[in-house]
Amino acid sequence: MANRRQPNVPQTAVPAMAAPPVARDNPLTRSVAGVIGMGFLAFMLLVCLVGLFWTLAPASTSYPGVSPGADGKVTVPRYNAGSAEYGRLPPWWAVGDESALKLNALVDVQAIEGIARTYNVSPTEVRQATDGELAEAVRRYWVYDGNRLSMLLGTDVLGRSLLYRVTTGGGISLGIGLAAAFISVLIGTLYGAISGYAGGKTDAAMMRIVDVLFGLPYILLVVLLAVASDAAIDEFETRQKSRTSWTNQQEGVLARGVDGDKATATQISAWRNEPYAGFESALSSAVVSNDATAVVSELQSANEAARAAAESEEEASSIVLTNGEVLDAVAFQVRPPRDLADSTRLVLDLVVLLVAIGGVSWLTMARVIRGQVLSLKNQPFIEAARSAGAPTRRIFIVHLLPNLLGPIIVYATLTVPLAILQESFLSFLGIGVKPPLPSWGNLAADGLNELNPYESLWWLILFPCLLLGATLLALNFVGEGLREAFDPKRGRR
Repeated sequence: MANRRQPNVPQTAVPAMAAPPVARDNPLTRSVAGVIGMGFLAFMLLVCLVGLFWTLAPASTSYPGVSPGADGKVTVPRYNAGSAEYGRLPPWWAVGDESALKLNALVDVQAIEGIARTYNVSPTEVRQATDGELAEAVRRYWVYDGNRLSMLLGTDVLGRSLLYRVTTGGGISLGIGLAAAFISVLIGTLYGAISGYAGGKTDAAMMRIVDVLFGLPYILLVVLLAVASDAAIDEFETRQKSRTSWTNQQEGVLARGVDGDKATATQISAWRNEPYAGFESALSSAVVSNDATAVVSELQSANEAARAAAESEEEASSIVLTNGEVLDAVAFQVRPPRDLADSTRLVLDLVVLLVAIGGVSWLTMARVIRGQVLSLKNQPFIEAARSAGAPTRRIFIVHLLPNLLGPIIVYATLTVPLAILQESFLSFLGIGVKPPLPSWGNLAADGLNELNPYESLWWLILFPCLLLGATLLALNFVGEGLREAFDPKRGRR
């Protein structure tokens, strides 16, 4: 049927205007603070984490205080290289009169003479300059000289570059924070998903465990785990408890003698203080060896040498080799300490710190994931997958996990600053990252010790704390930005 023109309807040659196009909204840029935080965090990751390849490498021999070893190789890393004569130098823009004279004395003679010729003065005047053009010329040379560029932020009491140390400490703190957050997210996601999907009594029991752990002091748990693990590593290395147990057992056997009665503490103490009369035959078969005999011979030789060097007969007669001394020396032969390389001990300390932090920070993640799973498992697509006979593993990986990515990413971003703060707190207390390896926490602790009414090395505490605070703030901004991006109710109106 042909279209008819309706009467009394004005006609126009202008077509109806289309609806205005909808502006595309990038969810990652909804939060300005989040964008700033992402930019700063990317910069810190680039400088600190990538910079580890530079700061952990051996320093050059031209660096102050660095010399090759017997094999001609340098093993001192850049972050730990320095010389005491370069200690306590402030940042280049905050050089005072006293530090200016010290800095002038460290500049080589050729540079001083060159500055003196440029300004037509004597080298002595250049050495004594604390302000003005001469001091500024010396300072410019100090800054732009290739070997001292690393001292832009000053040096610590041992003459080590604070720039290298805060960069290395940032890499260590960020690395531990990211790794601990990954452990926390992994445990929390698995625990919460299993609890929410299983439901019933299993869910109730698992959540009561979470409630109990929530009721305990959180940071105290981290400290206790770190201290206990550190003590376990020390015992593994020194074997002190094992050696003490073996010694106590042998003391009981030897002090009892042939009577067969149980030796008392008084008898054991008296036996330990008796002069050594030779008891190799009484020791257990584990001790009777050439090595143990050699240890006893060395002790006897040392006592004889000490008696020979005594100034009087009374002093010589007081130098007596006792049974206890011999047994303690033999105990080191039977239960010798384990020789752990520095790198191995370092790795063990870092692993312990990761487990201590990540092992107790998953509780909030578990609750969040459980709530999400409870709301998702009754959805039609989950019911359809279950009706089709899909295994539980496939339901979780293919159907549940993609719908959990939003909360996981957001809470993971908020977990990272918490893990970094805990690592810094533990290192500040001396039970986290151990010196000489730096982290922002132990660098702040070192800087705190240098604050006093007479001479305060303020830069040693300012820069680690400033970078730590800025990084934590940036991570929180990133978390808020991701929350804006993944929450549809927070979109632009």
